[in-house]
Amino acid sequence: MGIISRFKDIMAANINALLDKAEDPEKMIDQYLRNLENDFASVKAETASIMAEEKAAKRKLDDCDEEIAKMAEYAKKAVLAGNDAEAKQFLTRKGELEAQRGVLAQQYQLCCENSQKMREMHDKLEADISSLRSRRELLKAKVKVAETQERMSKMTSGLSATSNLAKFDEMEEKINKKLDEADAMAELNAPAEPTGIDALTAKYDSGSASATVDAELEALKAEMGLTAKEGGAE
Repeated sequence: MGIISRFKDIMAANINALLDKAEDPEKMIDQYLRNLENDFASVKAETASIMAEEKAAKRKLDDCDEEIAKMAEYAKKAVLAGNDAEAKQFLTRKGELEAQRGVLAQQYQLCCENSQKMREMHDKLEADISSLRSRRELLKAKVKVAETQERMSKMTSGLSATSNLAKFDEMEEKINKKLDEADAMAELNAPAEPTGIDALTAKYDSGSASATVDAELEALKAEMGLTAKEGGAE
């Protein structure tokens, strides 16, 4: 019954409180899980054994009660048959069985108490293990988030946002300057529009060119023997 002596310690253990005080909860959870799983295997086997003892004790007590009832019934039959000596033998046996029943009843009561304790211990360990497994998964997820944040912090710790923005603005200014210079050069390279007398000359030159074309067309028609009217009809 060594495991029963640990009942108070196990039932009083507050795993969550211990973990909250731990410096490294993740390692502590793994250690507690290993311990609890080992305890749980022992408790489960012991619980089954004690429950079996409880059933055996109950069966012995029931058998004893049945024998006591039989002896009492036989004693009555012996009295009715006029055999007082035999009746006394049955009553004597009944008394012995009743004495045994007292011991059996005590044993059964102890087995019931132990079985109840073992079931409580079994259920608590099972709940603690389930809770620890859930907390371990949650804790590991938190650790991963923390590690990611730490890596990001290390990556950005050597960078200066102000400096980078200043360099970006400087580069943008240089690009804009080059674009302005390119636009100015294109403007300078574009052919100049005629102005003043040059513009007027160009205007009439274009008219003269049109007149020359018309004259050439009339000459071509005359050469082909076509009049202006016939050419228009065609």
